[in-house]
Amino acid sequence: MDRDEPRCGLCQRLHPPFEKAVAYGSYDGGLRDLIHLLKFQQVRPAAAVLGRMLAEAIAGFEAVLPAGAITVVPVPLHARKRAQRGFNQSELIARAALKQLNRPERFQISASALVRRRETESQIGLTRHQRRENLRGAFAVSDPEQIVKRNVLLVDDVFTTGTTAAECATVLRRAGANRVYVATVARTLKIFEMFAVPEQEIEETNVDRLAAAANG
Repeated sequence: MDRDEPRCGLCQRLHPPFEKAVAYGSYDGGLRDLIHLLKFQQVRPAAAVLGRMLAEAIAGFEAVLPAGAITVVPVPLHARKRAQRGFNQSELIARAALKQLNRPERFQISASALVRRRETESQIGLTRHQRRENLRGAFAVSDPEQIVKRNVLLVDDVFTTGTTAAECATVLRRAGANRVYVATVARTLKIFEMFAVPEQEIEETNVDRLAAAANG
């Protein structure tokens, strides 16, 4: 079955349009606090700390990635939300991670390739079906030349149900991406294990200490 054909809900969960996913740690405790510092309190130093975590996750994930250059695409915010917040947290984290990895020949960020063309409601409290409907048509590829025949690493702060990652991956693949992989700082649900790299083991640092450091 082609990955872009309509599928039932179970098939969509078992066979998402991205290949594999990785996350640094669980979305709770100090890691959750650190993400909130960045997103909701605009504590920008937190992006560097989260970027180091994401870099660790990507490094542990690299054996799964195809050879050659990987295009790194942050999940975008709508222009109005970005203006309100002053930044896209996924982009800040991605740039910080790539700075840590320091391999520009391997990982090349393309922050403008994917855009969010309409505002969406908060996903909090929505069912899986409502999440899919909320995001349907929300994303678009602005410059297919940045995506066609490329292997893409989609980056976000949190992997919740995989709905956002799946919608972005679908759009990227329809625009011509070869394969799409997902890397996030945190993940919430057990369902993440269905998409994760087998035997993935990432040691979690003392995120409570790092959160305190980022907060000054």
